[in-house]
Amino acid sequence: MDQGARGGSIVVTGGAGALGSALARKLVAGGHRVAIVGRPGDGATLRALEAELGAACAGVGADVANETSWGAALAEIEARVGPPAGAALIAGGWSGGGPLHAEGGGAAYRAMIEKNLDTAHASLQALLPGMVARKAGSVVLVGSRVAVRPELGAGAAAYAASKAAAVALAQAAAAEVLPHGVRVNAVLPSTIDTEANRRAMPDADPTRWVPLGSLAGVIAFLLSDEARDISGAAIPVYGRA
Repeated sequence: MDQGARGGSIVVTGGAGALGSALARKLVAGGHRVAIVGRPGDGATLRALEAELGAACAGVGADVANETSWGAALAEIEARVGPPAGAALIAGGWSGGGPLHAEGGGAAYRAMIEKNLDTAHASLQALLPGMVARKAGSVVLVGSRVAVRPELGAGAAAYAASKAAAVALAQAAAAEVLPHGVRVNAVLPSTIDTEANRRAMPDADPTRWVPLGSLAGVIAFLLSDEARDISGAAIPVYGRA
């Protein structure tokens, strides 16, 4: 991790999901202390990950789109595994949708903004002040290829817009905190090879998708001191798609 990270923790939001848990395992295996942040309803999964990964892992329940919830989560994280020196903002999701002209009521749009933009905004606001004060830190946000190829989001325009906005937010924040020794980057995966995606798209070819281990490796690299000269980047991780 960045200089100073040895005494702190790495926060993984969306930690109860497939990518979050894969990244947590990789980080703990590399000798890092990790705070896996999941939704309040993810308690059983968080406890199972704690049991698997041991004292280096703290499972924390929080609504990461809510600033008040972040305050309590940060206090727990610092007490259990140390102040955040890095973070992977994986929390987000896709709630379906349809052509924009055919959608009614705006429910899909509001859901995507909350899941993908509000979570990024609240997480950055919660985590960056401490990193700036400590003059060290690295944050990686998980975006999507549709952030830079919005035409691929046809039929899910709200999702594409929310991911594009989240990546823009991260890149603007990166410029703000770089003078303070803090880096912010984004990764832009295509379809990730998860069990859920295989069930949802049984006719697709998952060998063209991005394996969990591959994406976790890119995120871990961006969190590390080896990537100390990279900030404000949006890294494509497209697999063979």
